[in-house]
Order: sequence, then C-alpha cells, then structure tokens
Amino acid sequence: MARRRQLYEGKAKILFEGPEPGTLVQYFKDDATAGNGAKKGIITGKGVLNNRISEHLMLRLHDIGIPTHFIRRLNMREQLIREVEIIPLEVVVRNVAAGSLAKRLGIPEGTRLPRTIIEYYYKNDSLNDPMVSEEHITAFGWACTNDLDDMVALTMRVNDFLSGLFVGIGITLVDFKLEFGRLWEGEDMRIVLADEISPDNCRLWDAKTSEKLDKDRFRRDLGRVEEAYQEVAWRLGILPEATNSDMKGPEVMQ
Repeated sequence: MARRRQLYEGKAKILFEGPEPGTLVQYFKDDATAGNGAKKGIITGKGVLNNRISEHLMLRLHDIGIPTHFIRRLNMREQLIREVEIIPLEVVVRNVAAGSLAKRLGIPEGTRLPRTIIEYYYKNDSLNDPMVSEEHITAFGWACTNDLDDMVALTMRVNDFLSGLFVGIGITLVDFKLEFGRLWEGEDMRIVLADEISPDNCRLWDAKTSEKLDKDRFRRDLGRVEEAYQEVAWRLGILPEATNSDMKGPEVMQ
C-alpha cells in the first residue's frame, strides 16, 4: 500500500492526502464505537463491507442526480473522494420511531411515524453532538438558509430513493444520518453528500421479522454483528471476497 500523509482520524475512518489536488483517500476501519465513544470494539471486516456498501449506494444516488463527494473505490478498504468543506451538522432522517427519538418522546420503538421527520445535530464530540434547530444553525453560521434548503431537498430525495431500494430487498429503512459538504469549483460552490452510507449510520430492519441488521447489534450487545453487515451486503448483491491482505491497516507517512 502506498505511503501517504494522514490528515485526520475519526471513529470509523481515516482520511489521507489524495493523489491529486482536491482529492482525499478515505480508509474504512473495523473499529466500532457507541455512546459517543463510551463503548468501543472491533467488528471484523466491517471496513471492507462498509466501503463496498457505501460505494454501491453513492453510485446509485449519483445515477439519479444526487451530487456526492465519491469518485471511485480504490481497493477493499479505500475510496477516492473529493475534498469538501464539511458542514458541522448531522442530518438525521426518521421514518420509524427508534433509538433516541423513541426514548425522548416515549413512543414505542417500531411505530411508523405520521411523516418523515428531519432532525439536526451539531457535530461536536465534546458536547455529545447536541440536537439543534434551524435558528441555532443560521445564528451561529454553520450553514445559511440556502444551504439548509439544498440539504433538506437532497435529504428527502435520498430518503425516497433508499427507502424504495431497501424495500426491494426486504429491508425497512428506519432512520439514517447524512453529512454534507461544500464543494468549491473556482468561485462556484455546491452542496454535496459526504461521509458514508452504511449499516454504521443507518438503522436497517428485516421487513418481515424486524431483526436489526445494523450497528444497533453492537450498541445493544445483540451478537451476530458481522453477520448483520454481511446480510445487508449480500442482499444488495455486493458481498466481497476479502483476502488477508485486505485486512491490513494503511501505512502512514508522518
């Protein structure tokens, strides 16, 4: 694996300097966290699966005109992406009551919501990513009204498409998290989808049994975590054949 300069390491991914100006290499780790890092572990092969799943979904979204930071997959654990100015917000889309929403409002988990709900969270680990309103977002300059309009429009299109795609393979898209960035091309700027789309940031339930096929299996100590990620990849038709070399970490140039 080529040596390259590491720029950032998060809970689930590492970003490296890309081969060309305006590009980055995104490396998917097997590390898993929950409760804002309070619980940590390893899900063997998760990085390989998430790389393939996110690639597949990003390409499908590109096909319907959703702009993303994704360029191409480089190998089993890495993909080439466009360098963007990340907007410090998590956009959470909820179709079915689960997780913090069910606890916060006392709604039984699994209740179909009257309509899709969009929530915003400020990306700040030290503050445990607090929920914020549009007023907070615009007042503190994290995004302007036009940015938010673009993000919401893209989010609803992503939700409509992915909900239908997952229904077709017997999975309910319960909720999921999106991140966006500003892509600058000269003086022009546009909002694009960034980060990843995988069982790490989507709640995916089997449509018939409501069996969890996502990171909740790790969060709640349900077991069979690796098998759940594999099941999603298998239903999408992209289960990869990993080799021992695929499991090695990257070489970092300090």
